[in-house]
Amino acid sequence: MNFSKKTISLFLISLLLMMASPILAQTSSPQTVPIVPKDALPPPELLNSIIQVWDLLRTHYVDPSKIDPEKLKYGALKGLVEALGDPYTVFEDPQEYKEERIRMEGQYGGLGIIISKKDEKIVIVSPIEDTPAYEAGLKADDEIVRIEDEPTQGMPLSKVVKLLRGDPGTKVTIWIRRAGEEKLLKFTLTRAQIKLKAVKGEIIDKNIAYLRITYFNQNTTNELRATLEELKRKGFKGIILDLRNNPGGLLNEAVSVAKVFIKEGVIVSVKGRYPWYSSVYSADGSAIPYYPMVVLVNKGSASASEIVAGALQDHGRAKLIGVKTFGKGSVQTVIPLKDGSALHITIAYYYTPRGRLIHEKGLTPDILVDQPEDSNKDVQLEKAKEVLLEELKRT
Repeated sequence: MNFSKKTISLFLISLLLMMASPILAQTSSPQTVPIVPKDALPPPELLNSIIQVWDLLRTHYVDPSKIDPEKLKYGALKGLVEALGDPYTVFEDPQEYKEERIRMEGQYGGLGIIISKKDEKIVIVSPIEDTPAYEAGLKADDEIVRIEDEPTQGMPLSKVVKLLRGDPGTKVTIWIRRAGEEKLLKFTLTRAQIKLKAVKGEIIDKNIAYLRITYFNQNTTNELRATLEELKRKGFKGIILDLRNNPGGLLNEAVSVAKVFIKEGVIVSVKGRYPWYSSVYSADGSAIPYYPMVVLVNKGSASASEIVAGALQDHGRAKLIGVKTFGKGSVQTVIPLKDGSALHITIAYYYTPRGRLIHEKGLTPDILVDQPEDSNKDVQLEKAKEVLLEELKRT
């Protein structure tokens, strides 16, 4: 295959324009037009290295038919982004971004797990209740070692997601490494259309409203308020809010849920590199009347659920019971590029009302209670009832 200097130039220009686009894409609001720092432009040594490697591949690689400028361009961009070591900052080529949009519109079959990357390992943040993954017994902190015949070591998170997705009704086999188990565990799961009921509620022990929030989608706050109204007719004196294995969801819904229980003050702060990425979300006086309350959390509680739990803890509104949460407290935005690709980029971190950073730290409960693997009893829930009943006696 013969490449001209024009081909090389077009390859590099395309690459550089895509590298610059995220900066330019933020200038849409006239109130917050960012000034591009001088050091934001690619340093000459980076460009020289790219040119040199490209030229060496073009000149010396044994099979010139494999030198596809388009493929190499996207490979270079993915490598550039992955070198940050942030699993939530991801470059997607046009096909991957198209599939991502389909997934966000709900037109796909999945397993019902939220995954992340820790120390180059693919781990389950949380299985979502009433999904194939949850019913099969997958757990938070399980490591996905293999998907079908492909090992996941070093695999980009976007590829793992792609392998796990598929048409509803199709099967996928995964191998799991779980703490305390000597051998890998094999799971064959059937993909399904994931339809979530965000809130479940019931009266337990005669006068306790047990509220389980599984996910923060666009209906969570409405479902929560409706469930509370229904339970109020039955009568209750205290609330247990269960956020265990809740992987998060929408920021605005987390804030709205916190407003249900917090009358005034800051709920969460978002702080980014630039002022236009930072904001403070506060209560608006729309909270329900006061009820004594405790919150259940575990290592599968992440992101939006940590925002709610952190706000309730910092305001002294509720004690947290369980084990340390996951620690996913970063904010991402998606910036589409002109060629149909996109960059998911971390732009800010969440902070609790008292200024605690959630990301990679998590929240430590007021009362630490582990849930034994071999116990048929929900030890954490029993402790929550005990603590709440003691508080009800005092009030």
